[in-house]
Amino acid sequence: MKIRSDILRVYQAVHTWGGICAGMLLFIGFFGGALTMFKGPLERWVSAPVVPVQQLAPAQVDRVVAGVLAQYPAAREEFTLHVARHEDAPAPVSWQAGESGHEIDLGLVRWQATLDGGGKLAVTQQQPSLLAELIDMLHRTGGIPGTLGEEYLGIYVMGVAGVLYFLALVSGVILLLPTLVKDFFALRPGKNRKRFWLDAHNILGITSLPFHIVISFTVVVFAFHDQFYDSLRGIVYRDQPMFAPPAIGATPRDATKLLPASELVRRVQRQAPGFEVTELLYMGVESPRPIVRAAVASPRHLVQAAETGFVIIQPYSGAILSTSMLPGQGNTWSSLVAPFFALHFGSYGGMTVRWLYFAFGLAGAALFYTGNLLWIEKRRKNQLKNGPLPAQPRRTANIAAATVGVCLGSMAGVGACLVAAKWLHAFGAHGNGAYLTVYYTVFLACVAWAFLRGAARAGSELLWACALAAAAIPATSLAAALVPAWGMWAHTSPATLGVDGTALLLAGAFAWAARRAARRARDGALDSVWSAAPAPAVVAAEPARRVGT
Repeated sequence: MKIRSDILRVYQAVHTWGGICAGMLLFIGFFGGALTMFKGPLERWVSAPVVPVQQLAPAQVDRVVAGVLAQYPAAREEFTLHVARHEDAPAPVSWQAGESGHEIDLGLVRWQATLDGGGKLAVTQQQPSLLAELIDMLHRTGGIPGTLGEEYLGIYVMGVAGVLYFLALVSGVILLLPTLVKDFFALRPGKNRKRFWLDAHNILGITSLPFHIVISFTVVVFAFHDQFYDSLRGIVYRDQPMFAPPAIGATPRDATKLLPASELVRRVQRQAPGFEVTELLYMGVESPRPIVRAAVASPRHLVQAAETGFVIIQPYSGAILSTSMLPGQGNTWSSLVAPFFALHFGSYGGMTVRWLYFAFGLAGAALFYTGNLLWIEKRRKNQLKNGPLPAQPRRTANIAAATVGVCLGSMAGVGACLVAAKWLHAFGAHGNGAYLTVYYTVFLACVAWAFLRGAARAGSELLWACALAAAAIPATSLAAALVPAWGMWAHTSPATLGVDGTALLLAGAFAWAARRAARRARDGALDSVWSAAPAPAVVAAEPARRVGT
């Protein structure tokens, strides 16, 4: 396939500058997105173990609901009935005080209720870990702090980055078309490092292209969904509501007349055969517009939320109010939107798909990292044979330092937060108040270190920092198991052991990469920004170890 060279140059410019402008933000987003595939296990790893609660009969669960509503007015605004019991939800009923909006609420408190051995209401209070909220915030904002109206400022920046990301994908495919067959699976290691990184970049991009197209499109949709909805409301729906609200009653409701929860579960199961009802979220049970949002899960269906679809039900009459977020029963708009949500969240196919999305997320981060490396290598000044060592452009050195500091700093910061959660508990503190401080302290320190030491030296040193942070995760679990008196805990569930095992593998990968980076800085081409050689004025009279790239 032949494409005119002037057209290729245009697409190359779009691909290069689109990738450079968005690359480092998208690295953080993809790394955070990979971790969100296992938010539950990560939350359990950093949270103290809870005493498991015995299973209750449906009639006993109804007694818990009635007791909570009678004694705790805050629960009448919103509470959750956990139908599917698991390690994260040992008690049948929970509710919380604090806001769970666009900002991380450090004062969030959760109550859990069940029946004790004597059949009386037993309520416990805990402060849930917000580590998963931090990771999700990094995934959605690229770590950009601050808010704009009701949302993080970083969400809108990531939306713009998503547009650049899509343009870079399309232009990259067009650039590769002329040599697609010849270079598709070519990975040519050797003296020409630029060729090796280009091959790796192309393989990562083409093999995961459908995944990246879906992610880039949905990032834009998620960032600007309010603007999209406002446009649809003004152009398509006009005076009609996009989402029909439940009918408003004449007077506030009496919570003592709620239908039994077991009856609501049965009605939802009839409406959604083949799905498992996981929880019932009661909202405004004493208001004129009470509703219950029933979460239903099935790995065989594409659902609209991160893990479940939803059925909206009236808690007093049991009437089904909405199935727009239930696969196969929604309207045309829901049927079009739901697959994009599911494809972005990886909420189908069970653990197999979650591990695939984890791998794709890390590969996506590597795609942006290698893209920056290619930009740097292409713009470096090569040493002519037997000539003096050239001084590299300042922009090249700055992009190299920023790439190393931002990318490696984000990974080291998340690892430090995980470790800090347990060690802070050992000293009588809670990690929630420290997560943001720990992350941004480590992140900014890594960025400053990269500019201070230069990309060549910092590349190896910060990779060792990432290896140390990752290795400290299983080491902390081991210390907690060996010395319980320190006040930490070591979970033994398969999910939390998986956190330790994955961290250990990543520590090994970081250590291997650190050694390779150190070797490149020591023995690589002297005319590269990745060389730790002295300044040009010092080495100009020395014979060059290598010519060109």
